[in-house]
This record gives sequence, C-alpha cells and structure tokens, in this order.
Amino acid sequence: MSEEELQLHFTYEEKASGSYGTECEDLIEELLCCLIQLIVEIPLLDITYNISLEAVTTLVVFLSCQLFHKEILRESIVHKYLMHGRCLPYTSRLVKTLLYNFIRQERSPPPGTHVFQQQTDGGGLLYGIASGVATGLWTVFTLGGVGSKPTPQLEQCSPLANQSLLLLLVLANLTDAPDTPNPYRQAIMSFKNTQDNTAFSSSNPHAFQINFNSLYTALCEQQKSDQATLLLYMLLHQNGNVRTYVLARTDIENLVLPILEILYHVEERNSHHVYMALIILLILTEDDGFNRSIHEVILKNITWYAERVLTEISLGSLLILVVIRTIQYNMTRTRDKYLHTNCLAALANMSAQFRSLHQYAAQRIISLFSLLSKKHNKVLEQATQSLRGSLGSNDSPLPDYAQDLNVIEEVIRMMLEIINSCLTNSLHHNPNLVYALLYKRDLFEQFRTHPSFQDIMQNIDLVISFFSSRLEQAGAELSVERVLEVIKQGAVALPKDRLRKFPELKFKYVEEEQPEEFFIPYVWSLVYNSGVALYWNPHDIQLFTMDSG
Repeated sequence: MSEEELQLHFTYEEKASGSYGTECEDLIEELLCCLIQLIVEIPLLDITYNISLEAVTTLVVFLSCQLFHKEILRESIVHKYLMHGRCLPYTSRLVKTLLYNFIRQERSPPPGTHVFQQQTDGGGLLYGIASGVATGLWTVFTLGGVGSKPTPQLEQCSPLANQSLLLLLVLANLTDAPDTPNPYRQAIMSFKNTQDNTAFSSSNPHAFQINFNSLYTALCEQQKSDQATLLLYMLLHQNGNVRTYVLARTDIENLVLPILEILYHVEERNSHHVYMALIILLILTEDDGFNRSIHEVILKNITWYAERVLTEISLGSLLILVVIRTIQYNMTRTRDKYLHTNCLAALANMSAQFRSLHQYAAQRIISLFSLLSKKHNKVLEQATQSLRGSLGSNDSPLPDYAQDLNVIEEVIRMMLEIINSCLTNSLHHNPNLVYALLYKRDLFEQFRTHPSFQDIMQNIDLVISFFSSRLEQAGAELSVERVLEVIKQGAVALPKDRLRKFPELKFKYVEEEQPEEFFIPYVWSLVYNSGVALYWNPHDIQLFTMDSG
C-alpha cells in the first residue's frame, strides 16, 4: 500500500459528544519515536535481544516504501518524521547504538531466554517469516551490469548486528529534505573517537563519540558482507576522523587483507561489492604514508592466493598482484572501463613508493603490459583489415576500431607512466622490476617511436640501455643472482639527473554528482537480499534496475 494508505491505519478522529469539529491525530510519529526509544534506551540483555531486533526490523519495514518505487523517493511521510520533530533529538544516540550493535556482534541468545518464541534459528518473529521468502525471490531483483551476482547468503551469527547495520545504511542514504540535510548522514560524517578530547563543532548538533579501536576491529572481521564493506567505504570517504585513525594504524594489514580477498574472489562477488572494495583501496592509496607502510609489512603463507605459493611477500606486493589480477579478469570477462580506471588509479598512486617489489609482482606488472601490447596489435590489425575490406565494398558499415584503439592506448600509457614513476622515484629499491624489464625488453621496442608514448618511453628506454650495457660488460652466461647484483650496483651508479622528471601521478576518488542514484538502490538490494521487509505479495513490488556504472 502507499504511505498515504498506511497513514490512515494510524490516524483516528476523536469525536466528543456535542462537538461540531473533529481533530485528527496521527500515531505514526508516536510509534516511530517509541521504536527509536526502545532501541536506544533498553540495555542489550538476553531477555531484551528480540525486542531490540523487532524494533530495528520494524523501522526498516516502515522505511521500505522505497521498494515499491522505481524512482528515488525524495519526499516521504516516514522520512519527514525521522528528520524533524520528536525523532530528531535521538539522531546521534540512534546512530551510535546501531554502530555499537554492529561492533558487538551479539549472538542470538539461547532458547528459553526469549520473551517471544522464536520462529527460526537466529532470527526474530518477523525476521523468520521474511528470510524464507527472500532466498527464492532474489533472482527477480536485478542489480544489472555484466558479472553481477547475488552474494551468497552468509550465516548470520548476529541478526541484530546485521539488521542494525542495514538500518544504519538506509538512514544514512535517505535523501536530504528541501530545508535540512540528512541528520543521520551528518552524524556518521562527524562522530569522533572516545579518546579525542577536542570540542565538538557547534555547526553539527548530531556529533558523538565512539570507541574507534572496537569499530576498527569489527570492520576488519566483517568484510565478507557487502553491507560491512559499504559501511567502511562511507566512513573512509565521509568521516575524516575515521580515515585519519585508520591510516595511522600499525596493523593496517588486518583491514587490507579482507579487501584484497574480495577482489581476489571477483568471480564469486557481485560487481558492486567489487567496486566498493576497489574504491576503498583507491581512498587508502591517496595517502603517501599508507603507500610506504604497506611495503614494510611482511606477510607469511597467503593461503587464499592459489596461482603461486607465496611463503613471504610484502603487503604492498600482494596488493599489486591482486589489483593486476583484477585488471586481467576484467579484460577477459567484463570489459568494464570503470573497473580498469580504478585499478590503474590505485597502482598509479602507489607507484612512486614501490619498495622491494617481490619478483612475482614485478613479473606480473610486465606481463600485464605484454597482454595490453598483444591486445593493441590485434585491434590495430583488425582495423587495418577492415579498412582494406571497406575499400572494395561501400555497403557494410565499419566497426568502431578507433574507439577500441583509443581505450587500449590510454591503458598502455597509464601502465608506462606507472613503470616510469617507479623507475624515476625508487629505481634503487626495485632491482626485481629492472630485471623483469630487461628480460622482456623487446616488448617496449614498438612503442619507442609511437607518437602517443615517445615522451614517457625516454626514461624506460634509458634504463633498458644503461643496464643492458652493464650486463654485457659483466660477461655472458650470468646467473640470476649475478644479474641482480649488477642491477643493484648499476642503480647506484646511474646519475639521477639523467632521468626526466614527470608530474607526480596522483588520483583522488570523487563521488558521483548524484550518489543516491547508485547507493539507495544498492542499500535496498542488500535489505531485500537479507530477508527483511518482505511481508507483502512480492508481485506487487516494483523492483529497481541498476547499471554497473
């Protein structure tokens, strides 16, 4: 039913005897306020767990009117009540409680401690009804875009934590009212660490404090779900306090490794989860301190990386391997330019700080360039044949090879700039990259005279010539160890002023002009997939469609 029809169920007229006029009272605001009070006031105990769960779920249900609209809801009765009036003073407390519910990950209490009898394991009354329906209906909900897949249903140890996170994401992505910005988003953008003693800004009445150490731990442990990755993205992108704290952590690998695992298992994830993970990496790589520190963290035995046994590798080298693997997967499967752009931007941000690259990471950088080079030659050949064929026939339209060629040349230039940035800024730190470059030196020959690459090829050409000359002087039949020794000695001897300086490669993530067009459908797809708010005939729901961009 529409919100207007729903409102009628909560409206009554009290007619006093002998009176001529009637006054209508609307109980929706009263109910919403009571639900919020239940969530923020009642301490979380075994006997109150289900009450809290039902209160959170019922709020999600009230907000789920969006599921019945193909367009983004910009005005809504429930939105109005939550952003104004009696509910507004509870904004910061509600956001804080929902965050703490997520942080604590409290399991559903054992049977016998429930006030209500459970319908299914691990959920509340309404949650149980809904979760059975959702699984079969997910195929109807199209996220769109090549390679989109529903995330497999995760075993939910804490339904309250999951529902609280979904409600938080829904609230944070409500559209701004004409006269006031979304207070829940303001609260998420401005909360601080409990150890931060600086005064709150008077311009934001919804600011609060929370334990960042507990929040960081929860975010590291929960990255298997889309919703936790989306929360991490929102906090890094919108809350400067959280971003500063995360970048200052000395155990950054605890956060980065789960993100890399998402990208590594790209085939099993829906495209939006992959995008969120990539954008998180892009935001992190904007910081030079992060780019330096990841090469100092040494990891042992990465069991989930199956292509090669990695007994010891730096976090930086592993990050490069996974991002390059994502690019190669995208080249052969989805062919999404947006994915390429983000991957290359993250590599470019890191390139000046590449340190002690693992030999396999160095090989993969050059292998990716080799793959792009072959692709370039193939498209060039197709374009030439097509042009020859068209001279003899005026009927058939020419395929747009020029556009394909332009895209490939953009990517090739970016790869050359990444290699060049590393050689210019940290040549002596990366003998393995120089080794890989010399081993595949023939690859670069065709690009020396290409007008699009002549400038960027100068340094690469100089490095190849300089080190090739030194290796010739060292003699024939050199072992790998001896070659690396010659490269290390040569790196010290090469005058720095001989390498031409280019502007520093830096890419910054900028959100779309209308982010709600992406995020609101995405959040509601997660709600839908988790089995909440499906207490109606599914055939009545007007479902979203989204493109992968």
